Amino acid sequence: MNDDELIAAASPIIANNGWAYYFAPATLARGGELGLDPLQFYVLGRGGVLGDVEASVVRAAFGYFNPAIIVKAWNAGRQILPPREAGREYMACCALHGRNRLSDVEGLDAFVSAADAVNDAADATGLALYAGFKAEPLVDDVPGRAMQLLASLREYRGSAHLVALRAVGVESKTAHFVKRPNDIKMFGWTEADAPEITDATHGAMLEAEALTDRIVAPAYGVLDETQRTAIVDGLGRIHTVLSAG
Repeated sequence: MNDDELIAAASPIIANNGWAYYFAPATLARGGELGLDPLQFYVLGRGGVLGDVEASVVRAAFGYFNPAIIVKAWNAGRQILPPREAGREYMACCALHGRNRLSDVEGLDAFVSAADAVNDAADATGLALYAGFKAEPLVDDVPGRAMQLLASLREYRGSAHLVALRAVGVESKTAHFVKRPNDIKMFGWTEADAPEITDATHGAMLEAEALTDRIVAPAYGVLDETQRTAIVDGLGRIHTVLSAG
C-alpha cells in the first residue's frame, strides 16, 4: 500500500468518525454540568486548545461557519468557563467516548501505535487548530487514546485542507456549499448566502483535495507496511462500531 492508497483509504474514515464524540450523550451531559449548551461546548471545547483568543481567531481555525455563529457561542461560553479548561474537558469527553465505544475493537493496540506514529510525525506548522490538539496530552488507556488520536488526525487533515482551499482560491464557505449542501443551516448559512458554484469551482475543489493529500502525506509516509495495514484495518473496525449508533 503506497502513500496515496493509504491516504485514500484512511482519510474518509477519519473525517467521518473523528467527530463522533462532539454530540454524544455523555459529552452533552458534561457540557450541561459545566453550564454550557451543546453549541457552546462544541465551539469552546474544540476551539479551547487555541487559548482565550478572539472569536474571529476560532472562526478562522474552524472555517466553514457563518462567523456570527462562532462569535455568539464563543463569547457566551467563555463567560461561563475559561477556554483552556473547556478544551481539556472536551478532550476528556473524547477519551470517554473511546472507552464507552471502542474497548472491544480488535487490534486497537496496533491501530493506536500506528496513529501515534502519524501524529508524532505530523508537521503542525501553519495548522493552528491541529497544533492546539497536538499539544494536548493524550490519555494512556488504549480506547481513550484511540478516540483522541482519531480526533487529532481529523484536525490534521481539516487544518491542512483549509490551507489548500486558500491556496487554490476557494473560500471555506464556498467549499461547504459544494461538499455539504444539506448542512448549510447547521453552519449558520441560508440559501440566500449561496455563492456561485461553477465547473471551475469544482475543479479547484479537486485541486485542493490533491494538495491536502500532499500536505499530510509525509506524516503517513513514516509507516511501514505492517503499520499501514494496522491503521486501515483498525479504522474499518472503528467505523463499524461508531456507525452502529
